Parts: sequence; C-alpha cells; structure tokens
Amino acid sequence: MKILLAPAETKNPNGDSKPYCEENFFLKELFSKREEIFELYENHIKSLDLQELSKWFGLKKIEEVKRYKQSLKNKPTMKAIQRYNGVAFDALAYDSLDNKQKAYIDDNVVLFSNLFGPIKASDLIPDYKYKQGAKLPNINVEKFYLENFSLALDDYLGEEIIDLRAGHYEKFYKVKKANVLTFKFLKDNKVVSHWAKHYRGILLKHLATNNISSIAEFLASNIEGLKLVEIQEKKNIKLLVMQIE
Repeated sequence: MKILLAPAETKNPNGDSKPYCEENFFLKELFSKREEIFELYENHIKSLDLQELSKWFGLKKIEEVKRYKQSLKNKPTMKAIQRYNGVAFDALAYDSLDNKQKAYIDDNVVLFSNLFGPIKASDLIPDYKYKQGAKLPNINVEKFYLENFSLALDDYLGEEIIDLRAGHYEKFYKVKKANVLTFKFLKDNKVVSHWAKHYRGILLKHLATNNISSIAEFLASNIEGLKLVEIQEKKNIKLLVMQIE
C-alpha cells in the first residue's frame, strides 16, 4: 500500500545532502524527463528580473525573492518530507517519529512537486520556490508529468493507495486501476478546507505509528479525534467522510 501526499508552498532552508542529481530521485529511468522541466525552470528564473520574479514566485519580500533566484544546481538538499513545512507536515511531525516510523514514511509516501513531479518522501531536493498554478513558458508542467510518469507510477504504486492529496495534484497523476481511499472532513456537519490539511497530516501519522499495510487494516483502526460517518463508493474509489470530534 502506498500513500499520495501534496507538497507545501513553504520550505525549510538549507540541507546537508548532495546537490540535485539523478541519484537523489526514485524512478531513475525517468530522470531525463525531470531534467527537461528543471532546465526550463532554471532558464526561466534566470530570464526574469526581481520584480517579475516577485510576481512569479508570489513573494513580496525582495530578500526572499533573491534567495530563490539563485540556481538550484549547487544547493544542498534534504529529504522531501523534511523540506516541506506547513499544516499537514506540522501535524505529521516527522522528526518526532522513531526510526521505524520514519522508514515507513520514507518507503511508502509519494509527493507531487510542482517542479520535480512525483517524488518519494526520501528523495533529496533543494530549497526551491514554484507557486502552485505558476506557468513555465510553452509547457504545461502538470500535463507533462501526467503523460510521462503515469505508467511508471501505476507499476510502482501497486493495487492499494491512500490518497491524501488536494485535488489540484490529480493533474499530475490520476489513479485509474488501484483501489483508492480518499477523504472528506466535516466539522459540525460542514466541510472544512484549510484544516483538512491538518487532518491529512494526522492520518499520515496514524498510518506510520501503526505500521498500517493495507486498506482493510486502516478501515479497522480507530483514529483519535476523527469519526467515520459515511463511505461513498464510485468504481475503484472509496471516499471516507470523517467527522472531526
């Protein structure tokens, strides 16, 4: 069983691992495809002045813009699961997990980067900025990764998937054959959006701390603070409606 997760806009800086290279990523047979987007990104960033970059990055502080204007080629890297920060990643609290739980995350979680495409939690990435929805010239990045990575992902992900992504990241990969769990979160019978990120992180932590290896095992477990109120089924997808208690 594999788990799909969205990234976060904000990143932790620095790193202590080797710079961007083929060995840093899974699906090494497709690294040349990542390279195509990486080079387009590098060239685009190089071509823009600070004001244009401020708009493209979605950043107001010029010092932050300068930080991300630098080439990524020589920047140090860290695990993707540690690079991203934000509501879901705070809820997961990866650094607080024990080694077995960290290994579970590293081995089973696939994230979807606006720049690097599908990456394992343990893949090593630099500190970068690529605002969701930003466009590179003459290419649709989401469509590019969808067309070039879907077959390899089908093979890698197997027959059972827990999908904790936000809807935008289905543009990078759509599960067609595997059995999938997705989630909707309710508070006082109203759908929550921003806090859904927090509870996706809670679910991921639950999976790791309990070493859950199948959908059946997950469905049989109890998650503190959440109550399953409905299961909606459509083809290969089960949507679990969870009430926040």
